[in-house]
Amino acid sequence: MDIDMTLLRKSIETYIDAKDGNRPHLIADAFMPDAELVMELKTNEISFPSSVSGAAGISRVLVSEFAQQYENVYTFCIGKPPEDEASFHCHWLVCMTEKSTRAARVGFGRYQWDCNDVAGKISKLRIIIEEMNTLPGQWSAPMLAWARTLPYPWCPADVLARGTPAFAPIQNVVRALERLASDLGVGAPQS
Repeated sequence: MDIDMTLLRKSIETYIDAKDGNRPHLIADAFMPDAELVMELKTNEISFPSSVSGAAGISRVLVSEFAQQYENVYTFCIGKPPEDEASFHCHWLVCMTEKSTRAARVGFGRYQWDCNDVAGKISKLRIIIEEMNTLPGQWSAPMLAWARTLPYPWCPADVLARGTPAFAPIQNVVRALERLASDLGVGAPQS
């Protein structure tokens, strides 16, 4: 089966747009109806169910319920978009704020996308959350200002450190992502 990876890229970008912008109706454009979501949490700073079945469930958990707690969400896929794979993985960075407390959140992890649909829709998404930091609310403005300067949603790893706010948790996340990208040989400048 030939899968058009430009369509997988579009599905990934549609998912990011749906989640970050609180647009649950877009999930059906990104995921197959019977898609699977698997979550692996390596932190206690955030909670999600370990698995969700179906595009409707994914939309409920990753968009609607997520948006009840968080706003000002910026999710970055670190590195280049998919080219010719039916399975694609990348690290991610998220910057956001909590609605109830106004606290800043910054975290990172890994996406693993599987596509077995000629239309490029996602059949399985595995999200690994390596780290999630809760920061005082006064860090929100500089963190979000920095996030707005980054290429979105595909961000080369070598761009992350440019203008990083001088807060240790944010700098630690950026250094970890740079190390991971360097180990994998991804995130080179895009021409």
